[in-house]
Amino acid sequence: MNFQSSRLADACVGVKRLGIMVMLASASFFAIAKPTVHTVVIENMKFSPSTLELKVGDEVVWQNKDFFPHDVTAENNSFQSNAMPSQGSWKFVAKKRGQFPYRCSLHPTMKAALVVK
Repeated sequence: MNFQSSRLADACVGVKRLGIMVMLASASFFAIAKPTVHTVVIENMKFSPSTLELKVGDEVVWQNKDFFPHDVTAENNSFQSNAMPSQGSWKFVAKKRGQFPYRCSLHPTMKAALVVK
């Protein structure tokens, strides 16, 4: 093997090592960056918190603590739950960025918003 082919072989080994290091670093990053679960409590005819900031991939769980049913309906109709009975809940995963005002269609004065970053 001559000098040039030896340097080429060394360069190939270096590129392979770099690729392995990038893959390991990426795997570590994704293992750490888990989605967050957020809770919105429905109680006293209110959503609490009234504005929730979250990231794409995060999950929101609405828990109905009132004695009567409520639902969650986005103003742009991008998501809607069924009516949740007392002590019921509904889960939603944020799939895109934006601001999403929502309300209870059964009680239209109940309003809140998701802000997905």
